[in-house]
Amino acid sequence: MNAESDALENHNERTDTAGLNGVLETSLYVDNLETAERFYTQILGLPKIYSVPGRQLVFRCEGGVLLIFDPAQTERNQMTINGGAIPLHGARGAGHMAFRMPRERLNAWRERLRANRVAIESEIHWPNGAHSIYFRDPAGNSLEFATPDMWG
Repeated sequence: MNAESDALENHNERTDTAGLNGVLETSLYVDNLETAERFYTQILGLPKIYSVPGRQLVFRCEGGVLLIFDPAQTERNQMTINGGAIPLHGARGAGHMAFRMPRERLNAWRERLRANRVAIESEIHWPNGAHSIYFRDPAGNSLEFATPDMWG
């Protein structure tokens, strides 16, 4: 065995760290922040809580945060805040994220997407009874409304 396999094998035995407490933020990457801002505020109704012009948008999404970055900036221009540097990051191509959606609100959201000319790419009725609606943001990121029973 090597150190990596030992670490994987013993991961359940660790008691020196507290358990993770959910996902605080998630990120998507776009090439046009103005278009993204219109989509996420006007169509999805997310409140914008912060922005860095030309670099990023920050939206509140219930107890979490959705970060929208322009990778042309975040891959090359490091930000320093109070002496600490935010690591360079970025992604190209379609990302994915899912919004938790109560089953009883799926029809209203389906209609809202259609009314705003956002194509529904796919709907899935999962074997466990969960339901997903897939669509794309203007940058091509795959977005999903998923019922909370998706993962049990």
